[in-house]
Amino acid sequence: MRFSLLLAGLMVGSAVLSAGAEAQGKPKLLGSYRDWDAMVGTMPDGSKTCYMISTPKRSTANKKNVNRGQIYMTVTHRPKFGVKGEVNAVVGYPIRSGSEAKISVDGRHNFSFFTEGSGAWAYDPKDDAAAVSAMKAGSNLVVKASSSRGTDTTDTYSLSGFTAAYNAISKACY
Repeated sequence: MRFSLLLAGLMVGSAVLSAGAEAQGKPKLLGSYRDWDAMVGTMPDGSKTCYMISTPKRSTANKKNVNRGQIYMTVTHRPKFGVKGEVNAVVGYPIRSGSEAKISVDGRHNFSFFTEGSGAWAYDPKDDAAAVSAMKAGSNLVVKASSSRGTDTTDTYSLSGFTAAYNAISKACY
């Protein structure tokens, strides 16, 4: 799991940190904290981007033989742009246009995220902050979304190590 998580982290890091091939090297692993990895990278202008990443412990779909790409969750800090704790879910397929992804922490804290392509994000920074707060106190997170082909998926993540990873990226970037 750790290798696939690190590989996903490097792929996300490349996407987050590069403007074409201009990134200043590969993201650096700050640490692995149970089910979350914390990473930091430097942009060409010298600014930092820090993020944490995890993959689901369980994924289910309402159809058989569903092919999905990478599935992961990130929380990102981009201090240069005033971004702190931006939550992103990637579900591994094109999400149905006009639909929302539903995020639930321990079945008590529920959030609706807007979607584009295969990703989902909070509508505003206050929603990100509320989601991060719930994740720090929670034990599991569930992401539900529907594909453009009508497949409904549920991805369940462990939040074990979430707070430690969040603290690591916060220390590195803020």
